Amino acid sequence: MSASRPEQPTLPVTFRPTLTRVVLMSTGLAMFLVITVIALMLERLTPGERITFVFVAALFFGVLALLSRPRVTADDAGVTVVNLTLTRRLAWEEILRVNLRSGDPWVYLDLSDGTSLPALGIQPGLAKQQAIRDARALRSLAEAHGSGSDDTPGSG
Repeated sequence: MSASRPEQPTLPVTFRPTLTRVVLMSTGLAMFLVITVIALMLERLTPGERITFVFVAALFFGVLALLSRPRVTADDAGVTVVNLTLTRRLAWEEILRVNLRSGDPWVYLDLSDGTSLPALGIQPGLAKQQAIRDARALRSLAEAHGSGSDDTPGSG
């Protein structure tokens, strides 16, 4: 049965939706630059209006940067899940199951306290096969270090 088990990544390892992050940060930077250049080129704007344009552009960039923040970092002691505004540290023993079922927007971790924690750092949006590989790797790590199991598409 170990022949079908995916190879475990070397710890520490960080899983994140890289393509999504690149798209969000590139779009944010491009929009910031465009809005700032427009604010500087419009001669009829007062200095206060120009500052407001740049502030709104920075706010827009900040929101996209926040959306690109999610990641899941695994090390010998456990897993750190960083979502939009929440960061949670979990010991391996707390993770009972790693779920990425067909149609799920991201991985869910079933925890020993009876709750489920979304792990937005592994999401199949723009890179489905990469998300499945990452979910399988996290599941394999959870099984090796704790008591994890899986509902990843194509596993079994």
